[in-house]
Amino acid sequence: MDDSEFYAQLGRTGLKISKVALGTVNFGGRVEEIEAHKLLDHAVDAGINLVDTADIYGWRVHQGFTEELLGRWIAGSPARRDKIVLATKVGNRFGSEINDEGLSARHIVRACEQSLRRLGTDWIDLYQMHRVDRSVAWEAAWEAMEMLVAQGKVRYVGSSNHAGWHIAACQESAIRGHRFGLASEQCLYNLLVRNAELEVIPAAQAYGIAILVWSPLHGGLLGGALRKLAEGRAVKSAQGRAAEALAVHRARIAGYERFCSEIGRDPAEVGMAWVLSKPGVTAIVAGPRTPEQLDGAIRAASAGLSCAERTRLDEMFPALGEAPEAWLS
Repeated sequence: MDDSEFYAQLGRTGLKISKVALGTVNFGGRVEEIEAHKLLDHAVDAGINLVDTADIYGWRVHQGFTEELLGRWIAGSPARRDKIVLATKVGNRFGSEINDEGLSARHIVRACEQSLRRLGTDWIDLYQMHRVDRSVAWEAAWEAMEMLVAQGKVRYVGSSNHAGWHIAACQESAIRGHRFGLASEQCLYNLLVRNAELEVIPAAQAYGIAILVWSPLHGGLLGGALRKLAEGRAVKSAQGRAAEALAVHRARIAGYERFCSEIGRDPAEVGMAWVLSKPGVTAIVAGPRTPEQLDGAIRAASAGLSCAERTRLDEMFPALGEAPEAWLS
């Protein structure tokens, strides 16, 4: 796979990122530190340069643990920092004090400085607002972000889990302040949950904002969950969001796994390849627990799907369409 196939531009920034990002939500609690370091090395060796985390990740051990783990990995070799595009997030509750959450300038700046210390780095490449904070004016959040950019602590700003109209409002606020605005939006999007097609992806495309997709397999549900349950080796797909969805969508998931078997493809690779084939999608954030799972994500980025295969998948998991036409049909 050549570079033109494996890398994409992060929105309007000119920054090149791998179409597969290494997500670190499983680091700490599900993936022990020594194995996490091996995964990071494996990812970099495979050409993956986008590493995505959040200040709260690692909560199974303690909040901030994953950033600390990444910091120890970076410290192991100074060259590592220059090889990766490091993304983290701010906004969810971190601490017990009244102001230890949200997108106030106080919390954004304080959280950024704490993340930098845990990560052991001077700068964050992509600092993402982890959730919407309806109590904060966009102008106030942008002033804090602009200060961090001016200080060299942040290179680009992104959003995560924002609605389409939030993306538009946020970007219009940036435009009024003569700011660059958002580089990316990280959203939930997969065959089973296609809500982002209604407004989030169109809004991002209209403003030239990259779309990074988290949970492209819906917590493992689209990664061969039924087969793994039958074999007694299900992990993520046997708990949480995936387990709840499986109870509702078992028949469709069974049909999906049969289809993947018919075409001789691994369900996880098919699910990720489908997401990467969609207009507006820049990269997927894979959360592997093993190098083999990471290799599957890399294959998904290169193998793609035929037109006939995409049509069949759309029949099994119908598109929602784009608003407002989708509401009128």
